[in-house]
Amino acid sequence: MIKPLSNKNISIAETIFSVFQASYSVEAKLLNASDFPPLKRPLEDYINCSTAFFGYYFGDELAGIVEINETDQFTHINSLVVHPSHFRRGIGKSLMQFVLKEYNSKRFVVETGLGNRPAIKLYQSFDFKEVNQWDTDHGVRKVKFELKKG
Repeated sequence: MIKPLSNKNISIAETIFSVFQASYSVEAKLLNASDFPPLKRPLEDYINCSTAFFGYYFGDELAGIVEINETDQFTHINSLVVHPSHFRRGIGKSLMQFVLKEYNSKRFVVETGLGNRPAIKLYQSFDFKEVNQWDTDHGVRKVKFELKKG
């Protein structure tokens, strides 16, 4: 089941933080990144940000999260994470289907590290097209994808 997460609630924010940390630890290894900024994101940032969080629950456990920022021009998928204990169960796919159904944008944007093959395969399976690549200040090559609808 996918439902909105109230990140202003400290207990929920702590759970969000925990899932992000677990998932990003795996991504940092995939990218061979010793300095990975998403792992440095403090709990307060989750509490105070204005993005929307939606969680995929596996029973009572928060197994996956998508973080969305909607603008007039596009919907930005800021983050899509799955707890490592729930990898390869279709949770990322379910979260993507949810976003594409619930948000009525003509354009969707998402970024990931070039070495994150599972994420890239997921986005490409939804017909996202690569539009840009660049090197970050922390030595990670990133790739940006867009999906245009309508």
